[in-house]
Amino acid sequence: MESKNQQTLPDKIISGINLIDEKSKEKIREELIHFVNELINKDFNALIQLLYRIDVNEKRIRHYLNENSEKNSASVLVDLMIERQMEKIESRKKFNKKNDVDDEEKW
Repeated sequence: MESKNQQTLPDKIISGINLIDEKSKEKIREELIHFVNELINKDFNALIQLLYRIDVNEKRIRHYLNENSEKNSASVLVDLMIERQMEKIESRKKFNKKNDVDDEEKW
């Protein structure tokens, strides 16, 4: 049984992706590639669930893996995860700007 202090590989990946704005992008990318490689080799189903959880488009995954067949699959997947996270961050920024309401106007 896992202790509360130990994270699963998918949770470590999610945590790393969530830090992408705070730390060095390349350092986090390398850590994530390592974790994704472990999932590819040890628990592929967990990797598939993780990709759905992060909301990486399946068609994009297939396309990028086919287009970059000479590259390490884990690095391609991590790049897609990071790209998706950056899209989410931009979307939140746009959404928050649109919803800037004076405190007096808030319910």
